[in-house]
Amino acid sequence: MHTIEQASFEFDSANADACGRTGFELGWDHAHHGLVPPAELLLDGTPIGQGWRAAKAVFGRRTLAATRPVRQWLALRTAAWKQGVVFEGLQVTPHYLAQIETTLCPVTRQPLGGAAGDAAAPVVERLLDDAGYAAGQLAVISRCACDAKAGLGAREALRRAARVDAGIEPAAAGLTPAAHWRLAVLMSFVTPLPFAEALRVPLRVLPPNRVRLLNVVQGLQALLTLQFVSPGWSARLRALAELLPDTPARHLRHDFNLFVGAMAPRVLEAGVQHDGRAARHALEDAWADERVNRRWQQFVLALGESATETLLARAVDAGMASVGGVRTLRHETAQATEGWSLASRGRVAARPARAWLPRPAAASGDAARG
Repeated sequence: MHTIEQASFEFDSANADACGRTGFELGWDHAHHGLVPPAELLLDGTPIGQGWRAAKAVFGRRTLAATRPVRQWLALRTAAWKQGVVFEGLQVTPHYLAQIETTLCPVTRQPLGGAAGDAAAPVVERLLDDAGYAAGQLAVISRCACDAKAGLGAREALRRAARVDAGIEPAAAGLTPAAHWRLAVLMSFVTPLPFAEALRVPLRVLPPNRVRLLNVVQGLQALLTLQFVSPGWSARLRALAELLPDTPARHLRHDFNLFVGAMAPRVLEAGVQHDGRAARHALEDAWADERVNRRWQQFVLALGESATETLLARAVDAGMASVGGVRTLRHETAQATEGWSLASRGRVAARPARAWLPRPAAASGDAARG
């Protein structure tokens, strides 16, 4: 068993702030995994350099495995630190990054890969720029999709998608009109929108793994759509119809059946229910149909915001949120955005200069814990 005493490491800069501790820990974790941070960040007096040297002195060669998710985790934290963006480290772990990994860009539907600057290179992207790197708002998309997103909020992206689709505006390089819609809808998931606005967003992309939907109407929209992914959807949707509020004056059951009747032919025509990925794409494409959107809006407007939330809760409680290998969880709004640092718009808040302490560490065998 090896331990170290706490020691003070003063930064050379008189303007050390919250980034200082983050940088120190980042350098420490690089050394703990036997990795070297970028050379320009290792200069004497830099927080990362101090943390790296301190950990090297403690661990020596007793390092942890530097798996690919670990390398990605460190690279993402380094990028966040350089940008002054909050990185929520309790939930965004190497394991989390492995869970959101995908081989196909949800925006372009093209395989991901290649060098870092290539159009198809995978990028872990914040879907909401005014939030930090936090669980629930990160997705892996291609570099060209990331470039097309730059500087836009969800509303701007939705307006641009409509203009591109109408031929008023040219598509971004590497994106089709449909890809513009998928990018915009992806961004809308993590952007709170008024009920009347959110219900008009076509579900041109299904939410990737671990992305949280902040708008309850999109939560119901996704849950209903996912019922079509695998065989048995007709029985599942009949059971869901039984959960509708008892309001015969509004003919909710009739409106619901009209929506299902608009969606079902698109699914049947695709004939891909035994191919999960193809089924998802067919369902996403079904939302390009004007009739599907009209029937959906008619149903949800009759249902209303409060009843929409109630129906979604009932469906989840009835076990309808797990279908086709996809499991949906409900979060309260405060819990859904936990760690997003919305108050600071995702930026690291500065604080007075101070000394940072390395974390006490213990080592046993060939590996040490930081």
